[in-house]
Amino acid sequence: MQLDEFNSLDPAAATQTVSVWAAIPGWVDAIVAARPYLTVDALAAYAGALAEVWSRADLDAALAHHPRIGEKPSGTGAEAAASRSEQASMAAAADDVTAAIAVGNVAYEERFGRVFLIRAAGRSPEEMFAELTRRLGGDDETEAREATRQLAEIALLRLRNTIEADAAEPEEAE
Repeated sequence: MQLDEFNSLDPAAATQTVSVWAAIPGWVDAIVAARPYLTVDALAAYAGALAEVWSRADLDAALAHHPRIGEKPSGTGAEAAASRSEQASMAAAADDVTAAIAVGNVAYEERFGRVFLIRAAGRSPEEMFAELTRRLGGDDETEAREATRQLAEIALLRLRNTIEADAAEPEEAE
């Protein structure tokens, strides 16, 4: 979708689009209300700044919509499609790595009471497993901050995968 298209969506359609990036109602509402954006970078900067103050309740709200690493996301909507694309590397994971991640997911959920969240895009199954193992050793507060950072990375990646710069959009000076 072009940026000008996003800027001109009716509020309900814009809300639906932004909710795929991260289903955090206040964040979604703020991004939709701040339209129009002049550039994709301005949109991403605003979304990123808002994500820096996400709370534990925001994290919990968003995690209600995220599949476990290694499980095939169900559904046919945009969020399921995004998760499938982001976790594409798991399709080629060795059976032992897939099994270890499944065991780690259970341990993580028992320890922290939420789904293990990591930006899967660009990571191998082995890297995700190493991160899962490392993060299992942390305390709850540190892990909540890490999970929130991962959620922000996912949201901004999804934003940039959804919104394309318009042909007339000015380029950033380097």
